[in-house]
Amino acid sequence: MVKQKRKTIAETELNLEKETEFPDINISEQNDSDNEELHESDADLTDVPSDSEYEDFEEKRVKVIRKKLLPEINPVYEEDSSDEEVENTIGNVPIEWYNDYPHIGYDVNGKKVMRPAQGDDLDKFLDSIDNKDAWKSVHDKLHGKDVKLDKKELEMLKRIQEHQFPDVEFDPYQPTVEWFTSKVETMPLSGAHEPKRRFIPSKHEAAKIMKIARAIRAGLIVPGKKKPESSKPKFYDIWENTDGDSLKQNHIPAPKMALPEHMESYNPPEEYLLTKEEEKQWKSLDPEDRPHNFLPKKHSSLRETGAYNRFIQERFERCLDLYLCPRTVKQKIDIDPESLIPKLPSPKDLKPFPTKLAITYKGHQGRIRTFSVDPTGQWLASGGDDSTVRIWEISTGRNIKTLEFSDAIMCVSWNPNKSLSLLAVACENQVTLVNASVASDEIIERTSSIITELWGHVDNSANIKWEKPSADLQEAGHCCHIRISKKIMNLTWHRKGDYFATVTPEANAGSVQIHQLSKASSQNPFKKSKGLVQKVIFHPSKPFLFVATQRSVRVYNLIKQELIRKLLPGVKWISSIDIHPSGDNVIIGTYDKRTQWFDMDLSAKPYKTLRYHKEAVRQVSFHKRYPLFASASDDGSVLIFHGMVYNDLMQNPLIVPLKTINAHERVDSLGVLDCAWHPTQPWLFSCGADKTIKLFI
Repeated sequence: MVKQKRKTIAETELNLEKETEFPDINISEQNDSDNEELHESDADLTDVPSDSEYEDFEEKRVKVIRKKLLPEINPVYEEDSSDEEVENTIGNVPIEWYNDYPHIGYDVNGKKVMRPAQGDDLDKFLDSIDNKDAWKSVHDKLHGKDVKLDKKELEMLKRIQEHQFPDVEFDPYQPTVEWFTSKVETMPLSGAHEPKRRFIPSKHEAAKIMKIARAIRAGLIVPGKKKPESSKPKFYDIWENTDGDSLKQNHIPAPKMALPEHMESYNPPEEYLLTKEEEKQWKSLDPEDRPHNFLPKKHSSLRETGAYNRFIQERFERCLDLYLCPRTVKQKIDIDPESLIPKLPSPKDLKPFPTKLAITYKGHQGRIRTFSVDPTGQWLASGGDDSTVRIWEISTGRNIKTLEFSDAIMCVSWNPNKSLSLLAVACENQVTLVNASVASDEIIERTSSIITELWGHVDNSANIKWEKPSADLQEAGHCCHIRISKKIMNLTWHRKGDYFATVTPEANAGSVQIHQLSKASSQNPFKKSKGLVQKVIFHPSKPFLFVATQRSVRVYNLIKQELIRKLLPGVKWISSIDIHPSGDNVIIGTYDKRTQWFDMDLSAKPYKTLRYHKEAVRQVSFHKRYPLFASASDDGSVLIFHGMVYNDLMQNPLIVPLKTINAHERVDSLGVLDCAWHPTQPWLFSCGADKTIKLFI
C-alpha cells in the first residue's frame, strides 16, 4: 500500500514537471528552503517511513504541488502583426535601385517588402476625384504608398509655407540659458582632489632660476639697478632730414568743380528752358545718357527757389571721385609733331602717275563689271550687265566692235600673247573664245589656225565640255565654247597664253578649273575646297598658283602639287588680288575697306594695311613697268600709290599715297567695279556702275 502511494506521488510529480517547463533562470530563483525540502523528499523515497512520517511527507508534497506557477516566457513568441505596418529598413538608399525587382526593400527581420500595386495615371486621376482626402495625402516613395496627413501635420506644412516655425509651441524669443557664464563661482565645480603634479617642483622652472642665479653670480645681472633711459625718442619724424619742398612736389591738388552756367540760375534765359517734348525726351533717357542732371526752372525771386534734391547725392559722388580715382602728374614731352610724321618723298618727285581724266568711253546700257586691255595697248574690251562685249580703240575712244551674249558678262580677258588676237569672255556657265579680228591679217590667221588645230585634241571631262559654236556664231567671231557646270565669276590667263583658269565658287570642291588651249583639255587641280574661292592668279615667273579664298590666300606649286605658303590677312572677306611683276609682293583688296600689302619674303602677315577707302574695295592692280598700284572702291574713288620694291632684301618696300581720283558716281551703293593699268604707259582705266569707262593719264 505504501509503495503504491509512493509510486502515485512520483508519477504526479513527473507529470507536473512535463506540463510546466520553467526556464533555468526561474528555477534557480525558487526558495532555497523549498529546494532543500524537495531534495530531502527525493532522497527519502528509498527509505520506508512510518505512518506518521508518511502523513507529514504527504502534507509537504501537497504543498509543493499546489504552489502557484509563473507563466512561461517564450523568447520566440510570434505575435500577431496583421494590423502593424511593415517598416522598410533599407535606409538612405535610392528607391530607383529597386525598379527592376518585385520588392522595394527589407523589414527588420530581413524579409522582403513587396511592392504594393500601383495603377496608371488614369487610376490616379479617378482616385483624386473619388477620394475626398486626396489633397491631404502624400506619396511615400520608401514604402510605395500614399500616406494621409493628420491635422497636426497639415498645420505644420501651412506654417512652413508662411515662413513660420513648424512647431506652434516654439518660442523664438525665450530667455537664453547661460550654460557658461562669466561669473566666478565661490566653490569649484569639481570636487576632485588636486593632482600630484601640482605639488612636485617644476624642473623647467628650476632650470630658469639656475640660469638667472648664474648670471647674478657672474655680474651680468645687478639686482635693483635701474635701466638708463634711452636718448632716442620712441617716436620720431621719418621726414626729418628731407627737404620740405620735395614733399610738396608730390602733392596733387584735387580738380576744381566746374563753375555754374546760366542754365543753373534761378532765373535762366528763355532759350535754356526746355519744352514739354524736350522734357519728355530728357526723362526717357537713362541717367548716364542725359546731357545734364537737372531740369532748368524759372523762379520770379531767389526766395521761391526750393532745395536741390540731388545735393547730397552729388556731394557723395564727388567724395567718391576724390577718394577712389587716383591722380597722377602727366609729364609733357616737348616733341615736334612734324618729327613724328615719316619722311616721305614729295609726289612731284615720283611722277609720272595719272592725275587727270583724258577719255570717257560711253556706249553700254548697263553697269560695266569688267574690262581688259590687250597686250599691245591699242584695244580695250569691256563687258557689262547689258549682255554685250564692246571693243574700243584706246587712243580715239571709238567702239570698233560689239558682241552680243545671252546673259550678263562676268569677266573678259585678252590673251597675253601678242602674236594672237584672242579674247576670253565668261558669261553665266560658259567661256567663249572670240577672235577679235582687230589686229593685222597675219595675227588673225594665226589665231584662226590655232583654234582649228585644237579640235583634233578635244578631251571632254564629265563637268567641262569643249564645244564648237554654230555657223552663225562663228561668223560673229566665236571660236570655241567651254561649258562648266556652275556659274563662272573670274577668269585669268597664264603669262604665256596657253593656260587660263576659271573660278566657280558654287562648285565647292571643283571651284577652280585650269584649261589648256593647245590640247583643248580641262582639269580640276583640287579635290577639296579649303574655303569659298574668290579669285585665282598665276605667278608672273614661277609655276605658282595663288588661290584667294574668303579669309586667306594659299600659294600652290603646280609642278610639285603641294602647298608652299599661306597668307593670313585677318580680314572678313577678300575681294581681289594682284601680284607685283617681281613676284615677291602681293596686294589684296577686301570688302571691309582695307588694302593690304604682303611681302612674302618677310612674313605671312600683312606688311602694310591701308585704310583710305570709306566703302568696300572692289579691285587692286599693279603696273607691270612703273612702281605704281591702284585700288578701286564702292565709294566712287580710285587711289593711286607709289610702291617701290628694292632689290636689296634688307630694305623694305616704299609705299607713298599719290592721288585720290573721284572716278565714278555711285549708283545703288556701287561705285568703281574694276580698274587696270595700261601695259606700257602710266595710264589708268576704270569702270563703274554709272555705265562708263574712263581713262586717266
